[in-house]
Amino acid sequence: MSFNGTFPDTKLGFGLMRLPRTNGKIDVEQVKAMADEFISAGFTYFDTAYAYNGSEEAFRQAVVERYPRDAYTIASKLPVWLLDNKEQMPEAFDVSLRRLGVDFFDYYLLHDIQPARVKLLNDFGAWEFVNKMKAEGKIKHLGFSAHANPQMLDEVLTAHPEVDFVQLQINYLDWESPVILSRKNLEVVRKHNKPVIVMEPVKGGLLANPITAVKDVFAKSNPNATPSSFAIRFAASCEGVAMVLSGMSNMEQVKDNISTMKEFKPLTDDEQGVINVARNLLINPNTVPCTACRYCCDGCPQQINIPEIFKLYNELIQNGEHSNPHVYYGAVKDSGSAAANECVECGQCESVCPQHLHIIQLLKQASAKLD
Repeated sequence: MSFNGTFPDTKLGFGLMRLPRTNGKIDVEQVKAMADEFISAGFTYFDTAYAYNGSEEAFRQAVVERYPRDAYTIASKLPVWLLDNKEQMPEAFDVSLRRLGVDFFDYYLLHDIQPARVKLLNDFGAWEFVNKMKAEGKIKHLGFSAHANPQMLDEVLTAHPEVDFVQLQINYLDWESPVILSRKNLEVVRKHNKPVIVMEPVKGGLLANPITAVKDVFAKSNPNATPSSFAIRFAASCEGVAMVLSGMSNMEQVKDNISTMKEFKPLTDDEQGVINVARNLLINPNTVPCTACRYCCDGCPQQINIPEIFKLYNELIQNGEHSNPHVYYGAVKDSGSAAANECVECGQCESVCPQHLHIIQLLKQASAKLD
């Protein structure tokens, strides 16, 4: 296994948040085939988390139990925001090790640092805990993921220069976003000389299947390249990026990403121009910037499939088409989900949303169009 400093030379990582499911459960046989394809192509980096339901166990079955330890590297994350007290941190850490079936993490992150959580991390002694685990050899490389702002990033990195890397949301649509701040956040991490892992390079699938006008722009530039490949290469071309994660859900996505990154070539100036055109076509203040992470779904008392509703709402806004009630009710009622207008406004979803969306109000907007 060849490494370039902290990370493998290959810049594509397999994100395990969006694994294929059959009857609601992760399809481990599909994951095995996808992992085999990924590893056989020379890629080694896998990314999971304590909070990704079933993901750590699926990785153990698909990879750990079938490959030697030096054939892969694994990253997982500690979600302090899911814990009741600091005494639960060692338990959560050990649970992830057991689920994965490994003795140490190649990469371990404090999960989803946001301005409102900085104090919680300090109160829990989370930094002291993960540094202790690294000193004991249970963590090889320590980092954190963040949906943050430049000021917070600068403060955290100044206070904790010991971190080895930072994971950020970077994609061409969010590059100049006043909410996500992809470019500005990347610049802060580069100032601190930390390598960056990219999450959400295709923004929860939005950039993999964009509106027709964007597809046409990409096809004209390169008829053999998928919209996803442009998005992945944009992220990988950014200075300071060491790894780009793709949350893959099927073999087609695995093969497309491998084809894109096996012999990675940065975007040319002309291709950067194509990206700019695509970005301008996609920017629509009326759409919902949801990445379908599904954190909002786990605690919803109504079991509303919020990401799917926002996806259908965005399609309606972007394509200017009338709502198809059969598609909408197939996505909600037939899957056991409540409709958008059944939200009880408890606020649980908004408290965990990494994109800081006003979900309650947005569901009302979606309901007005879809219900």
